[in-house]
Amino acid sequence: MAQHRFDVAAWGIGWSCLQDAGWEEEGQSHRESVFALSNGHIGWRGTLDEGDPSAAAGSYLNGVFEEHPMPYAEDGYGYPEHGQTVVHVPDGKVIRLIVDDEPFDIRTGTLSAHEQRLDFRTGILHRTATWTSPAGRTVTVDSQRLVSFTRRSIAAVRYEVTAVGEDTEVTVLSEVVADEPLPEVHSEPRVMDALRHPFEPVSHRASGGRATLVQRTKRSRITVAVATDHRLSMSTARPAAEPVTESTPDLARTTVRTRLGAGESISLFKVVGHEWAADVDDVGLQDRAEAAAGGAIDAGWQALADEQREYLDEFWGCADVVIEGDERLQQSARFALFQVLQAAARAEVRSIPGKGLTGVGYEGHTFWDAETFVLPVLTYTVPHAARDALTWRHTTLGHARDRAKQLHLEGATFPWRTIDGRECSGYWPAGTVAFHINADIAAAIVRYVKATGDERFEREKGTEILIETARLWCSLGRWDDDGAFHIDGITGPDEYSALVDDNVFTNLSAQRNLRAAAAAARRHGDRACALDVTADEIALWTAIADAIAIPYDEKRGIPQQSAGFTEKERWDFDGTRDDQYPLHSHFPYFDLYRKQVLKQADLVLALQSMPEAFTPEQTARAFAYYEQLTVRDSSLSASVQAAVATRVGHLDLAMDYLVEAGTVDLDDLQDDVDEGLHVAALAGVWNALVGGFGGMRDDGETLRFAPRVAPPMTAFSFGMRVRGHTLRVDVEQDAVTYRLTDGPALGIRHFDEDVTLTAGEAARLSTPPLPDPGPRPTQPRGRAPRRAHDAT
Repeated sequence: MAQHRFDVAAWGIGWSCLQDAGWEEEGQSHRESVFALSNGHIGWRGTLDEGDPSAAAGSYLNGVFEEHPMPYAEDGYGYPEHGQTVVHVPDGKVIRLIVDDEPFDIRTGTLSAHEQRLDFRTGILHRTATWTSPAGRTVTVDSQRLVSFTRRSIAAVRYEVTAVGEDTEVTVLSEVVADEPLPEVHSEPRVMDALRHPFEPVSHRASGGRATLVQRTKRSRITVAVATDHRLSMSTARPAAEPVTESTPDLARTTVRTRLGAGESISLFKVVGHEWAADVDDVGLQDRAEAAAGGAIDAGWQALADEQREYLDEFWGCADVVIEGDERLQQSARFALFQVLQAAARAEVRSIPGKGLTGVGYEGHTFWDAETFVLPVLTYTVPHAARDALTWRHTTLGHARDRAKQLHLEGATFPWRTIDGRECSGYWPAGTVAFHINADIAAAIVRYVKATGDERFEREKGTEILIETARLWCSLGRWDDDGAFHIDGITGPDEYSALVDDNVFTNLSAQRNLRAAAAAARRHGDRACALDVTADEIALWTAIADAIAIPYDEKRGIPQQSAGFTEKERWDFDGTRDDQYPLHSHFPYFDLYRKQVLKQADLVLALQSMPEAFTPEQTARAFAYYEQLTVRDSSLSASVQAAVATRVGHLDLAMDYLVEAGTVDLDDLQDDVDEGLHVAALAGVWNALVGGFGGMRDDGETLRFAPRVAPPMTAFSFGMRVRGHTLRVDVEQDAVTYRLTDGPALGIRHFDEDVTLTAGEAARLSTPPLPDPGPRPTQPRGRAPRRAHDAT
């Protein structure tokens, strides 16, 4: 497909804005996803203000879903009975315009200028348009839109219309539109029947410039209240026209009519308050939404914009990644960080969906990649958001315990895909048996506690999850006659390798989980005692961790992805046409499962996330071997391969993968961004930069760095929060400078050198030469990443 490129705009040093000049209907859904705004609670797709043309209207609230029947060709024990799918809540961003008696529609008349610009510094989506109606009346429209990071329930729009050339009558129609159609997210008619009209009206009211709609989902019984309020101003001394507001069960509309002289303008400030709950009475929910809207309208647009800028100044002051030498790589890095922030900043004990709140892809579900890809970024940049996400997992522990019992297992089994904590995966080979999700959550807890020192969280919530997941592994595995512990019949991260024995990533993750549970139980003995943990049980966890099987291919000198994996027949890559990718769309899964072919990094993910388990020589050999098998039909793969390629010294290959990871959404490499962004893949950009090129490792007691620069980068820097400090790392070709901005002294390791950093004092250290890594690893025919210089 033809790839659309967004423009860049300067931000001091580097690049901070995403711009798109002009307009064409093709690619509209892509732009709507890329220009989406969110704070983790509210999500507004980047649709045009007037609502048409639009690919998917898209107003979402995190946690609002509708239940539907799960279709199965054959039923089976343990299959989830109900699915969950995100739905469109009443959309308050719509503002329609009538010029004289003709609707402003960029598909008619003459559109002489049009631009959308998303500013990462301010968190504001700007839009400008100059349009001449078929009757010859010309206006300019200038709008600004934000979803507030400081006011969780609030989104706002500033919409200004200016007459050009002659007197013009304009009518502005500000709306809240309910019951907007959902894209076809499922091929099963019974599912779509449940999702086409998911809400039933509860109440509505309107007066002055204010209106509120309250609706409830028919099956999940979630109540949503959306309230709006307005302020008007004119560019002249003439008083603003009085707004007239009316409402019906599915529509609230505020109408303003006025005549503008040449050069005169009318400005509309609109705020929208969003609340939802399953356990609050309708009136109480309505009051909350209206109070939020009232507070924001009284504050005014400028106050909301200033609050947004202050919030982002603080975020970028710590988290910014600055890349010198390539403006598009800089753009993609900041875009990725901004979107990860948007997905989680104000989620506040809700999940982080795979698409964030940018579209209906994956039906709004969260997966294991939230803990494995997204939470490392949040832990080191917005730690409170990481804590909130882990707290949400703790609130769902009851569901996880129930699921374990249903599967005849001990402890807790967290869902493969979910919105509210109940399992929603109907494809059990890739869902139910992908038990590594439990160890992924445990690893995220350990990482968060180590990075923040938040012992209270570990004591009150983390320890309980660690204990219950440790119990799961004990009941899931088996001992053999030689004293080794095996975990059979599971699925690891790679979705082309299902129902395998002793997946190395899973087994190493379980080992880490068991040891972390034992350590936490000893530290918090009273919590462990309350959960009936005994000394014998802790000893069992330790024994299993020491005995867990790690399959190894002695002939090749590499770990096997799973038992017997390297002995399987290789996929016929040379006989596979370019148009037969992704493979799962052209070949049966049973054939993929029995061959050496990988959708995404699996063993290589183990190399990245648990490097202490492998020698440098094993890592290099394993990376080269599994590169030949990985087709990257998943957006999650490139960043992992980038990080490990850097570790083994193949910096040019690592850069190719980094650029691919950074452009998965911007260039729509998988032709699926119309359903929303890939939040985990975007988080992978930071992981590849900081954990790959920055050489950051947090698997030991001391934070370690081994930074490298590779073309087209000439230098780069990044920041992070660790143990109460703010640390910046500036990487040049031959030296690295570490700056601790606050807090007590911090010990780190630079390559093989132990260094103590002191706040306010820069430590500049030389970079040792890079050993020759040998020949560049190869990929399956046609599946090598595009070279960085071609992509940028």
